Parts: sequence; C-alpha cells; structure tokens
Amino acid sequence: MTTATITVPKASGRAPVSWVVSDATAMTKRNLLRYLRLPNLLVFSTIQPVMFVLLFAYVFGGAIKSALPPGVKYINFLMPGILVQTVIFGSTQTGVGLADDLSRGMIDRFRSLPMARSAVLAGRTLSDTVRNVFVVLLMTAVGSAIGFRFHGGFVPGAVGLGVAVLFGLAFSWISALIGMSVRDPEAAQAAGFIWIFPLVFASSVFVPVQTMPQWLQVFARNNPISHTANAIRARTQGGPVWHPLWLTILWLAGILVVFVPLSVNRYRQAA
Repeated sequence: MTTATITVPKASGRAPVSWVVSDATAMTKRNLLRYLRLPNLLVFSTIQPVMFVLLFAYVFGGAIKSALPPGVKYINFLMPGILVQTVIFGSTQTGVGLADDLSRGMIDRFRSLPMARSAVLAGRTLSDTVRNVFVVLLMTAVGSAIGFRFHGGFVPGAVGLGVAVLFGLAFSWISALIGMSVRDPEAAQAAGFIWIFPLVFASSVFVPVQTMPQWLQVFARNNPISHTANAIRARTQGGPVWHPLWLTILWLAGILVVFVPLSVNRYRQAA
C-alpha cells in the first residue's frame, strides 16, 4: 500500500508584493473615504496653512524683505518654506489617526485579518500624502493670488512641489511610529508637534539663515527642513539646485530606511 505524500507550502512570513499593494490600496481608500464622510477634517486642515501664508506675507513681509537679496520678493522666498512647513505639520495627522485607531480597537481588527501588516501603515501614510497634495496645490493657488510665481519655469516648479509632498510622506512614517508608540490621539498630537517646532522655526523656512545668531546658524544650515526649503526655492525661483536637492534626497532616503521598518515592527507589537 502506497501512502501519498502531501506537500504543505511553508509560510514565508511575507505576503506577495501584489497582496501588499492591494491591501495598501484598500486601506488608502478607507482613509480617504473618511474625508468624504467628514469634510470638516479636510476643511480645517486647509485653513491653518492658508492663514500662515497670509499672516507671514502681510505681517512679517515688510520687516523681513530687507534681509533678502535685492529684487527678491518675500512671498517668493516664503512660499517654498511654507509648503515644507505645511506638509510637515500635516504629517502629524498620520500619528493621530493611527493612535485613534488603536484606542478604538481598529488596529486589533486589522491584525486579525489576512492582510499584509505594512498595509495599514502604508494606507495611512498614502492617504495623508494625497491630502497633502491637495493642500499643496491649494497653497500654491493662494500664493499665486498674492504674487507668488514660478520664476524657474513650470516643470522645475512642479518638481519642487513634488519634493515637498515626498518630504511630507517621509515624515508621516516618523509620525506613524510616534502614534503607534503613545497610543492616544491627544498624546500623539502633542508628541508629534513638540519636536517639529524647533526644526521648522530654526530653519530657512521663514527667514534667511544669515539673520540668525551664529550658534543657531550651524543648526539651521544642517537642518533637513532647510535643505528641502532651499531645494524647492531653487526649483521654483531658479539658482543652484543640486547641492540642496541631493541633501534632501539623502534625508528622504535615510528617514524612510530607518522609520518604515521601525513603524512596521511597532505595529506587529501593538496589542
């Protein structure tokens, strides 16, 4: 009598790439649908950036323009920095959203489903990136209405906007790790902003670095937010671009390489 041998495939612990993409797409749609059902979330996330543009342009523009090179309008200096600030502030919503899902038990439900573990985080970061695209376009329109122009050409300017969106995506993964760690929406919001404020304001986002004290200039010149703002300025206004651009790319790659696996691992440990 011959006994048939049944070969059982071994679980590799990794889902096929097609499954990961499909699951991440489903989670992205789930998060985007929330904006359609709760439009106030999108409305209030766009009011603050518009207020920053108008307030800094009209309240601080007169005082700061004397520190700019001759012929440079403050709105053209300001807008690239404001775009970076907007996507960075917007990235904190990734951590808040994940902490909210954790507190309501949604993460436990997702973990019980046969889906890629990275899909929940990827879906969250991608949906927030889509929101950032909308906000960046809106901000560009508002800036154009008060004098902002792409002096470097439309295509280089569009590339600059893309750099801003990608930078926000990278910071969303940092925010994801924070949200999964603190596990409470209010704590995630506080923890997400407390370290971002020094990075944003001690940078070239709002003022030229040379106007700062010498000791602060050292930090501001090596700040990833300064590199990104300078790269976007070079793309939208013209000028040397490769030095700030490759530094921005290095920061983007470094953040993703470090925080994507850390966030996925933290998700696996979430109870």
